[in-house]
Amino acid sequence: MRDHMDDNPLIAVFRGDQLEYGKDDMFGWDLRAGIGRNFDKLWLRSEGARHDGHLDHATTELFWSHATGPWWDRTIGLRHDSNSAGRDRDWAAIGVQGLAPYKFEVEATGYIGASGRLAARLEGEYEVLLTNRLILQPKLEANLYSRDDDENHIGKGLSDASFGLRLRYEFSRRFAPYVGHVWTRRFGGTADAIEASGGDASEHGWVAGVRFWF
Repeated sequence: MRDHMDDNPLIAVFRGDQLEYGKDDMFGWDLRAGIGRNFDKLWLRSEGARHDGHLDHATTELFWSHATGPWWDRTIGLRHDSNSAGRDRDWAAIGVQGLAPYKFEVEATGYIGASGRLAARLEGEYEVLLTNRLILQPKLEANLYSRDDDENHIGKGLSDASFGLRLRYEFSRRFAPYVGHVWTRRFGGTADAIEASGGDASEHGWVAGVRFWF
């Protein structure tokens, strides 16, 4: 019997938190693939957006997570940013992720780049169960930088923040289409650079997509 039991199995997962389409022919994604055991896992994450068939921005992260308790993980890894407006950037990353009190899912990550560049990203989301299958998910994201990056239209301090509300229907835990509305706001030097290039510092729009895992 012991040969058929393993309380620390090797598990692989592929998860699409967001795969969605929005206005201005926008296609966005937030995908994760992971493999590991109970306490240690290796993750590959890709997120970004395309507009009118052209890459707007994309971030790829490879990181290791280690459980420090039943609710929290420490993370360490690497991040690569691709930006159609300027120059790619590479970062070393360290952070935490887990379930805060009142069941808020939180990720907080700090980054160190070339020439002493520093950055931080904060994410928080919550699930409101309207029924067993109908779920409303608010999500807040914010990015901060220690210095101006003129090549990539990024200003120091709070660069941008976005807030989304997505309503999904879970046909199963593995497959759930959704609709939602997303607000994005740039601040400071980032807003000035975007407006100078003919863009808008504030944007919002409807999205439709699917959430899945297997």
